[in-house]
Amino acid sequence: MLPTVNVLMAISAVEKTADPIAAILLPIVAIGGFLAATIIGSIAWYNSKRPPGWEDKKRPDIVPKIDTSSNPEP
Repeated sequence: MLPTVNVLMAISAVEKTADPIAAILLPIVAIGGFLAATIIGSIAWYNSKRPPGWEDKKRPDIVPKIDTSSNPEP
């Protein structure tokens, strides 16, 4: 075998020092971040000016309407 392969195999055989909780939380945080970005992006897209061909489409009921006027009432 190549010397680098032997080194990599020796390193992988050493006791793992990573926290097992981190191995569980990382995918959860990654999936949560993806879902948050998707939801926030969808809300922003639905509240933006519609692209050509989408002007007459109805806003879904779940998407909140955001007031974009420059002088909001107090």
